[in-house]
Amino acid sequence: MSEHFKPRVLVVMGVSGSGKSSIALRLRDETGWPFQEGDELHPKDNVAKMAAGTPLTDEDRWPWLDRCADWIRERLEAGSGGLLTCSALRKVYRDRLGEGVPGLQFLYLKVSAEVLRERLQRRRGHYMPPSLLPSQLATLEEPTTDEPALVVPVERTVDETAADVLAVLRRLDSQGK
Repeated sequence: MSEHFKPRVLVVMGVSGSGKSSIALRLRDETGWPFQEGDELHPKDNVAKMAAGTPLTDEDRWPWLDRCADWIRERLEAGSGGLLTCSALRKVYRDRLGEGVPGLQFLYLKVSAEVLRERLQRRRGHYMPPSLLPSQLATLEEPTTDEPALVVPVERTVDETAADVLAVLRRLDSQGK
């Protein structure tokens, strides 16, 4: 860990291919906060459905979001902070994650559809096929100004984007937020 950051729970969100895992892992290396890959919390039926190219419904997502929310609460109770990757595509999903969780912060990785398509075509070893990107983009409700979300355009490298996020976290820490 290169420096101390106030422990906080940060949900790194965005559609598939936005760089959630890459950015979260880099942030973990700098903050020392525990990391959880949200995809690993999906029930097996969800994984099979996505692998078959079938978009998830809200009913499919609720158990997954509840598992993610449990992880968030555990981190807050431990006082350790944490980084969770989770698409959190709709406001109602973010509300579900943040129910009874004061201080939860979202980090929305905003990426153009063209860049996302290119990334997903190159990605190997992930169960979600590129054919599901249009359904994710159609479902996406970008965070609004009334939500606790940092919006970061992902147009640069992972290192540069992580450095931008760390600068924001330093500023929040210095402001006591």
